[in-house]
Amino acid sequence: MSSKLVISDVNKKGEFVRKAAVFRNWITADGSSGFKAERDRYHLYVSLACPWACRALVVRKLKGLEDVFPYTVVDWLLGDNGWNFTDKKPKCSPDPLFDAQYLREIYIKADPDYQGRITVPVLWDKKNNTIVSNESAEIIQMLNSEFNDFCATVEQRELDLYPEHLKAQVDEINQWIYSDINNGVYMSGFARSQEAYDRAVTQLFTSLDRVEDILSKNRYLTGDQLTLADVRLFTTLIRFDPVYVGHFKCNKKRIVDYPNLWGYTRDVYNIPGVAETVDKEHIEKHYQASHVAINPYRIVAIGPDLDYSQPHNRDKLSKA
Repeated sequence: MSSKLVISDVNKKGEFVRKAAVFRNWITADGSSGFKAERDRYHLYVSLACPWACRALVVRKLKGLEDVFPYTVVDWLLGDNGWNFTDKKPKCSPDPLFDAQYLREIYIKADPDYQGRITVPVLWDKKNNTIVSNESAEIIQMLNSEFNDFCATVEQRELDLYPEHLKAQVDEINQWIYSDINNGVYMSGFARSQEAYDRAVTQLFTSLDRVEDILSKNRYLTGDQLTLADVRLFTTLIRFDPVYVGHFKCNKKRIVDYPNLWGYTRDVYNIPGVAETVDKEHIEKHYQASHVAINPYRIVAIGPDLDYSQPHNRDKLSKA
């Protein structure tokens, strides 16, 4: 989001208020929703900087859906006109469907009267020429359950990141991790009053301490099994020390200062395919060059140096 958009999303108390996603359709394996799971019918628009968009890329990798879901990466620089397409920066490319210049044009194709925020990820239906969803939490559920006929391997088909017996626990964890951590870093960074910042950043670290305690006993948030809750937390943690500590003033502690959170971050990062969804350049340059209200000279910090290849030994917490 640009600095102008940030300011418009701040209430009278100086608190950042994230608006809900608008497009909330659902893809189903049998097509009963009107959106049937099919190979190469859908297209993802993402930013490699955005934790919400990268949730979708992580699940796409874990489920072996690379040949089913092509995707386009937007420019890391978010300007006053929103996300734009370019072929001038690494891993970015022009819009392959409509040759659009800005992501806003994709939203307008879906709804000519659309006046809302332009966000990523966007899940586009090439058959019906519309946006299926721009809600990352629901997109990753669809990728997890509705495309099993297209997974690359049997193991990926059988992988369930949102199993029935853990759904209630995953939902409960997601609720407070979203409000306090995923969104908490933004509420801290985009606060426009000391009181708003103090509330958000205090709750952020209270909840990080809570996660640290959970991970002292369990390999993953719900136990031995990786779930969508872990995917949602990971994409925030991987950005925390490089960006949120300095840029968003979340500097009470770093993730590397939490033994269990730091080991957990490395553990998830080293799951095959996950590291490919993490792009340090996009992450650091997007936040620090886009948010001119926070960083008016757009100077991108040099560090930190982080080694995600260090042994994490988290597998010792798994119960036989």
